[in-house]
Amino acid sequence: MPRYKAYLKWLDDLESGEMTELMPSMYAEYVMERTDDFIKETDKGWVTWRYVNDKTVYIIDIYVKPEFRQMGYAKTLADEVAEIAKQNGYKEMIGTVMCTAKNSERSIKVLLAYGMTLKNANSDIIVLHKEL
Repeated sequence: MPRYKAYLKWLDDLESGEMTELMPSMYAEYVMERTDDFIKETDKGWVTWRYVNDKTVYIIDIYVKPEFRQMGYAKTLADEVAEIAKQNGYKEMIGTVMCTAKNSERSIKVLLAYGMTLKNANSDIIVLHKEL
């Protein structure tokens, strides 16, 4: 998949269901310039991810604006990454939670609700995974 496609910012047109291409945000430009990570942005939030080996996709971050939380948008973003990864032959998705991050307990609950299970943990980081 060409990298530039992952840096497009899309705005959901809720009435027609069509997607409108917009300019990438400053954060997306930063991600594109400084890393090999991918990003998808919407008017409600964004997701960043990378491929860590030939079978695993790693969701680095999902952010949903507070007014859109608990409406399924984080799941939608994760599902889109999972679908892209599956189409490209990836078999596993991982996510991490830094133990010292604000609201880390909530992040763990979100990943568990998404069907992830514990893969590894230490005093600094918790790694969860799910098969695609």
